[in-house]
Amino acid sequence: MSLSKNEKEVIFQEFGRSSDDTGSPEVQIAMLTTRIKHLTEHLKAHRHDEHSRRGLIRMVGKRRKHLNYLSRKAPKRYRDILNRLGLRR
Repeated sequence: MSLSKNEKEVIFQEFGRSSDDTGSPEVQIAMLTTRIKHLTEHLKAHRHDEHSRRGLIRMVGKRRKHLNYLSRKAPKRYRDILNRLGLRR
């Protein structure tokens, strides 16, 4: 499940350093979190969808790698993104 253009623009504006920032770790983490939430809802209704489950696991791993990078490079920004997204660690 991909995000619509409007959803992406909202994420870019809310988490990016500028309105067209698409590559910062915060934006990538926020986009992955949104996709993970959508896919989690899908899997609640379709429990036997193993292909989507594998995609979900890969996205969670990718988000984890971005979070680890951010915690090493900028601990303050890391704590800020965890609070803003409601993630726990």
